[in-house]
Amino acid sequence: MNFLFDPSHGPHLTADALATRIGVAKSTMANKARVILQALDVSEFDLEFSRREILMSSPVPWLVEVDGIIMDARDLPDSLYDEARRRGLIPDLPRGEAYNGTTPH
Repeated sequence: MNFLFDPSHGPHLTADALATRIGVAKSTMANKARVILQALDVSEFDLEFSRREILMSSPVPWLVEVDGIIMDARDLPDSLYDEARRRGLIPDLPRGEAYNGTTPH
């Protein structure tokens, strides 16, 4: 449900429309969402629950620090990419899928 309220992403639904569809006040919906996020110890941008197209279009999930330098993990050598993936530092996608199946270079 990442970016559900962002009209530039699909699917799209306003908070008011969602609250109406589920039959609760918008404030109640927001409060329950906060309780659920806290109980599950997740955030709105948790990589584990992000849609694939969001992961592909944003550089943020791919940023790692190597020797004090912030880098895009997709540009790392295979061994470092695989280690970052194994440690859960980047999305769990094989290198060939990290750029929608194509390489940027």
